[in-house]
Amino acid sequence: MTATPPLPGDFAVVRMDGRTGRLIRIGQFLNGDGFADYEHAFVHVGDGRLVEAQPGGARLGRLSDYEGVPARWSTGRVPLTDEQRAAVTAAARSYLGTPYSFADYLALAAARLHLPAGPPLRRFVASTRHMICSQLVDQCYQDAGVHLFTDHRWPGYVTPADLARLLE
Repeated sequence: MTATPPLPGDFAVVRMDGRTGRLIRIGQFLNGDGFADYEHAFVHVGDGRLVEAQPGGARLGRLSDYEGVPARWSTGRVPLTDEQRAAVTAAARSYLGTPYSFADYLALAAARLHLPAGPPLRRFVASTRHMICSQLVDQCYQDAGVHLFTDHRWPGYVTPADLARLLE
């Protein structure tokens, strides 16, 4: 996973194999991300646990579920204070059960293609309080007062590939 053990509040992007991974790779390509190697993201919350957005809703999972899976960690790349780590972790836990939304992918596509449906779709996605995995990661950091992207983009406009590029 990483040479330095991840700390609570760190996030990772991982590769997903199979049909779902291929669909996300295609979606990221269509959104202008190219064929990125990372299709999923999650937040480490301590004690070998993580919070991740899944189609059934955000859930508490185990880091060991991703053992042997290519991952890129924020450890040492996104500096956090102890207070920020605690806030990221608390935010991640607060989103447990948050529904997943494929509409977020439509919002991403509309924004990247500068379609007029972008702002109304963004309002709809924000009002439903659904999140995809990369949106969940970025939102947790924003809740902790940490902006991962200098353009201060809306968390709904973040893909796993965006997070991976941030860690390059």
